Amino acid sequence: MSLYHPLTSEEAVRLARNVDDFFQENALLTCEEIGDGNLNLVFHIRDAKNGKGLIIKQALPYAKVVGESWPLSLDRARIEREALQIQHQLAPDLVPEVYGYDNDLAITIMEDLSDHTIMRRGLIEGQTYPLFAEHIGRFIAHSLFYTSDLGMNQQEKKLQAARFTNPDLCKITEDLIFDDPYRNSPNNSFTEDIRQEAEALWEDHELHLEVALLREKFLTHGEALLHGDLHTGSIFITQESTKVIDPEFAFYGPMGFDIGAVLANLLLNYCAQPGWSPDENVLSERRSWLLKSVEEVWQQFETNFRKVWNQDALDPLAKTPGYQDIYLQKVLRDTIGYTGAKMIRRIVGLSHVADVDTISDDTLRHEAKVAALHIGKALIKRGRYASSIEEVTLIARNAKAVGGEV
Repeated sequence: MSLYHPLTSEEAVRLARNVDDFFQENALLTCEEIGDGNLNLVFHIRDAKNGKGLIIKQALPYAKVVGESWPLSLDRARIEREALQIQHQLAPDLVPEVYGYDNDLAITIMEDLSDHTIMRRGLIEGQTYPLFAEHIGRFIAHSLFYTSDLGMNQQEKKLQAARFTNPDLCKITEDLIFDDPYRNSPNNSFTEDIRQEAEALWEDHELHLEVALLREKFLTHGEALLHGDLHTGSIFITQESTKVIDPEFAFYGPMGFDIGAVLANLLLNYCAQPGWSPDENVLSERRSWLLKSVEEVWQQFETNFRKVWNQDALDPLAKTPGYQDIYLQKVLRDTIGYTGAKMIRRIVGLSHVADVDTISDDTLRHEAKVAALHIGKALIKRGRYASSIEEVTLIARNAKAVGGEV
């Protein structure tokens, strides 16, 4: 099995049996292909007797959402696996364990999280997660600090950054987030009821300036090893546990991009909640939790980041009074801008979110889309001048589903 080919279920089971000391020799194993993303096959292998399982993920050499006309490098499987291993080392309770891999087949064998729920699904169903902000704030702080020039030897960081050069998947991000939504691109995907709002994006030159600056940072500011696609579909969760998965977009980039991805998806669900909440009281409770979580994710990140900076910063100049405050202000402003950009791409770009698109009521679905676009534009334009995370939640509270700018 030295040459690449897409795995069959039978081959996946054979690979699972070869994982050392995992399944009993005579275990009756079942296999289900559960991948619902755009880039990979995902096999869930379980022992039918005791339910013990693992996951085998295989990268495809193209994007499933388009087909073989959109080729992708299989090296992204190595990038994802190495990112998982680094992140698991830095936050072992928040990242699944890797059991094995095969670079030729572009596969990673990892911990089964089927006792968790995909966070996006849980939010759509109205769940709240009391430990989420603390967990994800700590994950982001540790994974970013300890892979940056602040927390690791600068020469080792340069070597590590070279290993995470990820041109194919970065190209997807560069186009779908920072280019296509702001012009009449054939990659865009939106319904006719928001055509006016989509076309307004193409003519908003003030917005284009801010997006160009965000794009430039994404292209050139290799601050830390990013997850690269940290949305609520990349988080498995329970009331007590949070696990971050799928870092195949990992690369060295600006810290605020990862934080912004998390906040954007909380805000997209906030916009969608009128389509999922059965009455005004439930709507108010769910939306309050979402906005509180937006603030707490940042606060938990900042608290943890300052803590590890004060404990473990390697560069003596990092201890210079005032430097930490200026650094974190920069990250906050980047975060707010990237939050807005991630919201806009999910409404008019190629890949949407179920939070919004599966709302059954046409009017509420339309209003969710328009609200998300208005919040996204306001955050992008505010980012470079912001001074607190509360500005984000204030913009969200003041958003109008229809009408003029926020």
